[in-house]
Amino acid sequence: MIKYYFWSIFTVMSSITLMAQPDRWQQRVKYTMNIDMNVESNRFTGKQKLEYTNNSPDTLTRVFYHLYFNAFQPGSMMDTRSKRQGAINGPGGRPDWDGRVKDRIANLKPDEIGYQKIISLKMNGRLQSFKMSETILEVKLDKPIAPRSKVVFDMDFEAQVPLQIRRSGRDNPASKVRYSMSQWYPKICEYDYEGWHPTPYVGREFYGVWGDFDVSITIDKNYILGGTGYLQNPNQIGYGYETPGAVVNRAAGPKLTWRFIAPNVHDFMWAADPEYIHVTRQLRDSLTIHLLYKKTNEPEKDWLALLDMAATALPYIEKTFGMYPYKQFSFIHGGDGGMEYPMATLCIGPGAALHEWMHSWYYGMLGTNESLYPWMDEGFTQYAEERVAAWLNGNNGFAQGDNYASYFSLARSGKEEPLTTHADHYNYNAAYSPAVYSKGAVFVEQLGYIVGAPVRDKILLEYYKQWRFKHPNAGDFMRVAEKVSDMKLDWYKEYWINSTKTIDYKIDSLWEDGGKTKVRLYRTGLMPMPIDLQLTFKDGTKELHYIPLNLMYGEKPIEDSAITRKVYEPWKWTHPTYTIETSRKLSDFTFVEIDPSLRLADVDRKNNKLELKW
Repeated sequence: MIKYYFWSIFTVMSSITLMAQPDRWQQRVKYTMNIDMNVESNRFTGKQKLEYTNNSPDTLTRVFYHLYFNAFQPGSMMDTRSKRQGAINGPGGRPDWDGRVKDRIANLKPDEIGYQKIISLKMNGRLQSFKMSETILEVKLDKPIAPRSKVVFDMDFEAQVPLQIRRSGRDNPASKVRYSMSQWYPKICEYDYEGWHPTPYVGREFYGVWGDFDVSITIDKNYILGGTGYLQNPNQIGYGYETPGAVVNRAAGPKLTWRFIAPNVHDFMWAADPEYIHVTRQLRDSLTIHLLYKKTNEPEKDWLALLDMAATALPYIEKTFGMYPYKQFSFIHGGDGGMEYPMATLCIGPGAALHEWMHSWYYGMLGTNESLYPWMDEGFTQYAEERVAAWLNGNNGFAQGDNYASYFSLARSGKEEPLTTHADHYNYNAAYSPAVYSKGAVFVEQLGYIVGAPVRDKILLEYYKQWRFKHPNAGDFMRVAEKVSDMKLDWYKEYWINSTKTIDYKIDSLWEDGGKTKVRLYRTGLMPMPIDLQLTFKDGTKELHYIPLNLMYGEKPIEDSAITRKVYEPWKWTHPTYTIETSRKLSDFTFVEIDPSLRLADVDRKNNKLELKW
């Protein structure tokens, strides 16, 4: 009864939240799955009941499912694409392999491949015809799904867990974790205002329907599990999940059934290993942190330090990025580096844990279509990770230096593609990461340069407030940013996201005229920006000369009241030069600097600062 009460409260609060957010319909699912795993053959059978609510105004004549495991077969799209990448050189002049994949799929043996086979599929009790195209299942419905109606799909399926190649799999060669079960079940594709998204599994990124999961996993009783959701039978399971002081009462027989419930998520992951060590930390009455790890190459103290990190960082994270709404989060040893999932992350080591945890906000709650907007997921998360890490280390200064350096390297390589590129369609793996991670992070930091850091922080919180548990796109974020800042910012998205144009300003010349000193700036790059120009004088005083961009139709508030600021008429983006003036003599100058905060992503900073030695 108590569990049902909490479930009901969460559902009601979620409904209230959704009603208060921007009015865009989205589909809804409820999965009930029963899985029986054979750890000897690495195969499992599954029964899936899917309640699918069509909240769209459209009549659906077919539906699509993802069958991710089918990518791990010789000759698959993932295999073919990976071999192609190995045959070309990336920005660094090396073969453009994903080091985890290379040609490993091509060499998998029949008992090492992955597959998902659909045995039968019914809608409202009637058998449906379907066609499998590798990682996508197309179901042609015998009766359309009407707008704003609900149907029930019943599916029987079987699967084989592949050797760990990418994301999901078994027997990770580095971590030695038996099962990292992500993208493991037939998952209905998202249908949104742009239509169906039956994206084949070629390389990266995911998109799922918001809903509720009730998952029962039957497996050998010496295996310990962790993942998405709340364990419903802890006192029949034990392994550190039991109620304090309770006597664990496991069922007879060689297997245990673990039942998890996960409300209001868009995916479900689990992991299992007989050697997991399970440790918990209660951060507050409504939130438990779980840690499951193996004693392998990573120092045990580094794993345990994650609990201290989480306890210390959470108040700052929630103040900066929004509240964490679920009752648990799990750091789990496994995966192929680090990968995020609702309520949990798979990490090959503790070093990746903070990044993956921050995905709980920019993926877990703000569920953008990662294939179309990977920078909104990875870039925002990368920014958040660096900011939280800097706070933990007591660094109150510029924290995004590595991201800027990575972006600069990409911009100079000649291999950059616009951030509007589909995640699977980047020509180079080596160009993908500095684009969506680093350039995406720079987008957020540089937004603080444009509108002011305090305003940017208000934007992030308002974005969370309006779009959590929804599927925001780039335009949605920009409208929040415009409303909070009271500026026009569409130009920023147009240049930074839709193009590869770069920012490059320089100090052109200084001279005295009529008792005033004038400084002329020159824009050589094709992307215009507002400019902070700081003048420093021999007596130690400073002046900030601020030039808004005409496309902004506004100006950022003063960020540092200790420095005198002079605001100019906006710089027209068509004009390459702009001249400012001060009443101070030229002989008083010691430094002239464009953007001393370093937030302006100017690709050639050598001519941004001038020292005058008299």
